[in-house]
Amino acid sequence: MQTHDEETRRFFKNSSVQVLLCPRVAGKRHSWVKQREVEVIYTHHQKTVIVDADAGNNRRKIIAFLGGLDMCDGRYDSPRHSLFATLQTFHSDDYHNPTYTGNVTGCPREPWHDLHCKIDGPAAYDVLTNFEERWLKAAKPHGIKKLKISYDDALLRIERMPEILGMADAPCVRDDDPEGWHVQVFRSIDSNSVKGFPKYPRDATKRNLVCGKNVLIDMSIHTAYVKAIRAAQHFIYIENQYFIGSSYNWNQYRDVGANNLIPIEIALKIAEKIRAHQRFAAYIVIPMWPEGNPTGAPTQRILFWQHKTMQMMYELIYKALVEVGLEDAYSPQDYLNFYCLGNREAPDASAPSENQAAANTPQGLSRKNRRFMIYVHSKGMIVDDEYVIIGSANINQRSMEGTRDTEIAMGAYQPHHTWARKLSGPQGQIYGYRMSLWAEHLFFTRPESLECARRVRSLGEANWEQFASNEVTEMRGHLLKYPVEVDRKGKVKPLPGYETFPDVGGNIIGSFLAIQENLTI
Repeated sequence: MQTHDEETRRFFKNSSVQVLLCPRVAGKRHSWVKQREVEVIYTHHQKTVIVDADAGNNRRKIIAFLGGLDMCDGRYDSPRHSLFATLQTFHSDDYHNPTYTGNVTGCPREPWHDLHCKIDGPAAYDVLTNFEERWLKAAKPHGIKKLKISYDDALLRIERMPEILGMADAPCVRDDDPEGWHVQVFRSIDSNSVKGFPKYPRDATKRNLVCGKNVLIDMSIHTAYVKAIRAAQHFIYIENQYFIGSSYNWNQYRDVGANNLIPIEIALKIAEKIRAHQRFAAYIVIPMWPEGNPTGAPTQRILFWQHKTMQMMYELIYKALVEVGLEDAYSPQDYLNFYCLGNREAPDASAPSENQAAANTPQGLSRKNRRFMIYVHSKGMIVDDEYVIIGSANINQRSMEGTRDTEIAMGAYQPHHTWARKLSGPQGQIYGYRMSLWAEHLFFTRPESLECARRVRSLGEANWEQFASNEVTEMRGHLLKYPVEVDRKGKVKPLPGYETFPDVGGNIIGSFLAIQENLTI
């Protein structure tokens, strides 16, 4: 991932900056096999920045930033998502595209699409608490260092700095402020990664923790997603790097262990609305393929699980349509659609001519056809334009289980901008945020409507045709219909003529290649 962890530590050595590398470890009570699995496969995946800021009257306060953005190569981008035009300027020293192996001269960069947020108020102190708990766990002395009577964990504590306001004194907006927010911080993490969880399981339930084998687990991100989906009344909009789950309801491989509820909850919500003869729509944006070589075994296995997840959802929706006799009037895609992002740049006079020997390689084809996906690294959901979740958690078992990758997220709404208060579609900052995400692609104010669902799908299909065409033309919109065919009975099949990804290869619906499941779910 080119995170430069060791390089960063060396850079700050002998300075006042404390760098603590934090490998993912399992608890001592776990078996040797489990400990090796956790260390090799899983990761600390949270992305937070916490700083002090001016609070007025010569005081300081804590603000926090969290979301999907990593501090590493290839993340800087703009809404244009340039492929070639910035290779010699903005991205001359920031080229990143792990799809290719070997010579990448003249190849498109991998454009990056992500979500991040700023938290100002008491919830920012919860993000700080998460950092402190993780730091204290990671800085705990091991081996011979345990013999020391005391040790310096190098952690700054705001209670020792009188100029910084504590949580109780942090400025908040008034309840009657129409632009006020209610914010809650969620995590996927366990007691092996933080200091401060209760010692006894009987105390865990008071903090909404789950008791696992020799471990206490915070699964509040998963809980937040499920509760938000169950409360949805009109539409759901998701952007996520992965979309895998609810394997217990797949038509195969039900025991693979991708048990998070998010995909099936969306499908059941749609089915509930169909039975009630009410409109509902779900828009899900994912990468064209997971980052890396799309022909490789891990990527193909992830795409295979993703296909199984899609198939399960569409089958549930079709069954609901049949139950109420609407299978001829509507199709499953009138309620649920998957999209990806891509871009294409017309060649300019400076574009080099292609070496014939390299013309049929992924690099050569990408240079010739001037196209590449925009990598969706976002981890967010908007419900009914009144509730938003943004964080680091992917929609897969790794991020949602709590004992695998460690994650953090926030859920928020504006009390003055809800359907219940407005008696119509709210148009607060969450509405504005969604519209800004849609701005470069389309403009619709009623996402739940049949007209919107069909129009967006039509635009996405047209954009895919432009992306996949042999003719190289500049793309104006980046939203592409995900390249699979969904028939009226909800069967998900390869799109005729596009069974593999353009230029780079790899089956779009994936392949069941032998690889450890925990790595891919």
